[in-house]
Amino acid sequence: MRASRLPAVKTLGQFDFAFQPSIKREQIESLHELGFLDRRENIIFLGPPGVGKTHLAISLAIAAAESGRRVYYGTLTALIESLVDAKAAGQLSRRLRVLTHPALLVVDEIGYLPVSQDGAVLFFQLINARHERASTVLTSNKGFEEWGGVLGDEIMATALIDRLLHHCHIVNIRGNSYRMREHQNLMRSASEQRHEEAVL
Repeated sequence: MRASRLPAVKTLGQFDFAFQPSIKREQIESLHELGFLDRRENIIFLGPPGVGKTHLAISLAIAAAESGRRVYYGTLTALIESLVDAKAAGQLSRRLRVLTHPALLVVDEIGYLPVSQDGAVLFFQLINARHERASTVLTSNKGFEEWGGVLGDEIMATALIDRLLHHCHIVNIRGNSYRMREHQNLMRSASEQRHEEAVL
């Protein structure tokens, strides 16, 4: 867990399935049994911001770590920056080996920021190195048809998606944002408090 670089502790038990009815609970619970790791399969969570993609990705990483597997987390931007830096230092092959080693790699936030063409090439090299060797969990707020725009190269995006989908579970989440719900609840509480004060 210490080596995983997970940004927070988010478990399956903390996930509010009632708020996201588009998610098949049985599918998520089955994935948390971790058979996909033994089969070296990938998981891709797709959906708008705030619907729980990162939460579920982290909960899978925690389950994997608790079962004794090595896991590693990074946003797409951070992973590419580390590869760019390694390439500049003449350490790219070593960095790729380090990122290929974990049984589970979480790549978060694909689509939030654009990627340079060099960065896209390096990311493709990473996914290619892990292909059929280890599992990768990815989250994205963009549909696959938009990944070419994110990576700046339609052909490379197609090749990347082809490798990822070869052995893959796709979880489409359609629903409201948890963060917006919390914001609305706070606004509602403040409004109710002001109303009570006005009545008093």
